[in-house]
Amino acid sequence: MSSVIPSTSTPSTTTASSSLASATAAGGSLVTSTGIGSGLDIGSIVSSLTTAEGAAQNNQLAAQKNTLNAQVSAYGTFSSALETLQAALTPLEVTSTLAGRTASLDDATIATATATGDAVPAQYSLQVQNLATAPSLSSLPQLTAETTVGTGTLTISVGGKSSSINIDATDNSLSGIASAINSAADNPGVTATILTTTAGARLVLSGSATGAASAITVTQSGGDGGLAALVYDPASGTAVSTTALTETQAAQDANFTLNGFAATSAGNQVTGAITGVTLNLLKMTAANTPATLTIGDDTKGAQTSIGTFVTALNGLITSIQTLTSYDATTQTAGPLQGNATLQSFQNQLQKTLGQVVSGNLSGLNSLSSLGITANPDGSYASDTTKLGNVLTSSVSSVAAVLGGTGGIATQLNKLINQYTQAGGLLSTINQGLQNGLKNVASQQTALNARLSTYSATLTQQYNAMDTAVALLKQTQNFLTAQFSAASTNGTSSTTSLGSGNLSTGG
Repeated sequence: MSSVIPSTSTPSTTTASSSLASATAAGGSLVTSTGIGSGLDIGSIVSSLTTAEGAAQNNQLAAQKNTLNAQVSAYGTFSSALETLQAALTPLEVTSTLAGRTASLDDATIATATATGDAVPAQYSLQVQNLATAPSLSSLPQLTAETTVGTGTLTISVGGKSSSINIDATDNSLSGIASAINSAADNPGVTATILTTTAGARLVLSGSATGAASAITVTQSGGDGGLAALVYDPASGTAVSTTALTETQAAQDANFTLNGFAATSAGNQVTGAITGVTLNLLKMTAANTPATLTIGDDTKGAQTSIGTFVTALNGLITSIQTLTSYDATTQTAGPLQGNATLQSFQNQLQKTLGQVVSGNLSGLNSLSSLGITANPDGSYASDTTKLGNVLTSSVSSVAAVLGGTGGIATQLNKLINQYTQAGGLLSTINQGLQNGLKNVASQQTALNARLSTYSATLTQQYNAMDTAVALLKQTQNFLTAQFSAASTNGTSSTTSLGSGNLSTGG
């Protein structure tokens, strides 16, 4: 007896193996987007890991940069306060500048005056006989400005300067001659204009300078002789001929008296008559009615300059206190708290401000003697009443305390100069801070480059893992499908076997 048992399908198993191999071989090309295989957000993971990798150094560099920038700003504030004080010291350093003088006249229509510190307080009697004037010449009237005068060479002289002007047929009229004179490159200081009245047109020559030495001389040569109508010789005081130019205003010096003594000036601005005083003569005085010129101490100007100094000094002190402060409530320190540079400057500043100036016979020898004293908070106050009194008593004594070689203002300026001058201490410090910022920037660039490489490496590694996971999932899915198919085929075979017939050979 024999039996027949159906077997499972061999082709099905072969197909499954072939499909798995095919899927495995092609697995790499099936992953087309980062994270598809694993389901992970690879971009966020890499970003977080990269940030964590550089966090410590980034924070350190950011802190260094903030500290350096804060110090740059703080030293800038300190430097600005120093420069403000230095500017306020300028008028105090020179004794003659602080110990200024005032100059005034009881009749300001006669003259005005200014005085420097070289002037001596006093009163003067001023009488003005006549003002300095510039010369003016005029021709005889012609029918019009275009009336022909003549040709030739017109030579105009003022003082030691002269100009020879060629007049031809193109500019031989009054207006043409005026234009030629005004446009001459070597014009000696004469302006030509045309004055038209009911009598006709006249050529007017006006000198630009006052004083007897500024008289105008006009000569002519060559041509048709018509320019003879424009000649003038100041030596004669009259026109060369009845047809020539006439003098309408003489060139003369100013004549005046000071305390009854006669004086002259080529101009109406007089600088040499009284030491340190400049007079601006405006008009003649009435006979025997002199004006009074008073030279006095400029106490108001000195008090203003000293007040500006005290304000600038307090501004500097406030800046230093702010920059080096510590707020216990907020536990916040100023950007230069404990800074050796500012501590050293403070010590030198206090020493200079407290110094005693020797050699002043008036008894004024320090800031406190001028009414400038220190407050408990470190600032300075000025007793304007006391300062006003000492200025009224002797401006020059006050100036000696502040200015001159050993003056307090002079010493302060020397101290500040060590810090503010080109190549000075602040310049050196600032250069060091800038170099520090450049170094931080270089480290930041290097860190960014390293983190970029780190990020790229992580991305590559996670992508490789993602591809592997995708392939494993595909293999899993394939095998699951194959086992499912095999299970189905196995059930069918069992059913066939159970319902089959057995036959035996007879």
